[in-house]
Amino acid sequence: MSLDVFLQNVANSITLGSLYALIAIGYTMVYGIIRLINFAHADLLMVAAYIAFYGILVFTLPWYVSFAIAIVLTTLLGVSIERVAYRPLRSAPRISVLISAIGVSFLLENLGIVALGARPKPFPRPDDLVWNIQIGNISFLSLTIIIPVVTIILLVMVTYMVKKTKMGIAMRAVSRDFETSSLMAVDVNKVIGATFAVGSALAAVGGIMWSMQYPQVDPLMGMFPGLKCFIAAVMGGIGSIPGAMIGGFVLGICEVMLVGFMPELSGYRDAFAFVVLILILLFRPGGILGENVVEKV
Repeated sequence: MSLDVFLQNVANSITLGSLYALIAIGYTMVYGIIRLINFAHADLLMVAAYIAFYGILVFTLPWYVSFAIAIVLTTLLGVSIERVAYRPLRSAPRISVLISAIGVSFLLENLGIVALGARPKPFPRPDDLVWNIQIGNISFLSLTIIIPVVTIILLVMVTYMVKKTKMGIAMRAVSRDFETSSLMAVDVNKVIGATFAVGSALAAVGGIMWSMQYPQVDPLMGMFPGLKCFIAAVMGGIGSIPGAMIGGFVLGICEVMLVGFMPELSGYRDAFAFVVLILILLFRPGGILGENVVEKV
């Protein structure tokens, strides 16, 4: 592999890793608070992409207005899902909440197929955001710079919120001891709602960025990215925000480099991510930055 091809793959892997990290943070936040794998999280990515798509093409809104509306509406949808599908099951066995999450995911996907059609649609790339950059023999889109910068900015904002604000302190308290926090005058429902709001907003940004990087939308577009980002969250240590970031970058870099160094294995790219998940669960179940905790029965 020549140096130019290697650097091209590095640029591609950083972009993909940033997208994985951005979406994985939403997974890990929800799990960290209520110990729930929110499988509907990946479908919020799809919802945001479609809202932005129709905002630009049908309602002819400026891209920044369409993106803002997509983020706000997706956030409201995420909070509504928590109130309708998860909150009534708060005291139920965890398997019931998990099944509810899977049901919401299937519901969003099939509603998308029925209402929007299963055929993929090309996503419009705003000229103000997407242009080609040429450095020597290396060519890449401006998104290769924009996506990692947006991911890092959002990571810093989320970390500051969790570490420095009253809501963040409440989130950490609830994640440590749900029942004791409620006895200490913490509004648990409000904290969980805020967690879903932040996670859904991150999914919306991730969906918009994903649609610009891979410019098409379809009702099942969140399925494989969602599974990959779940793997990234587990790899980094699910429940750990920095761990989700690290896991996303590691998975993205490994995927792209696998195809770059061994193109004959490109058909096994998705399988590689699941092999990584199995190995992580076998040898370090807590992930890179997570803790190995034995759950009480």
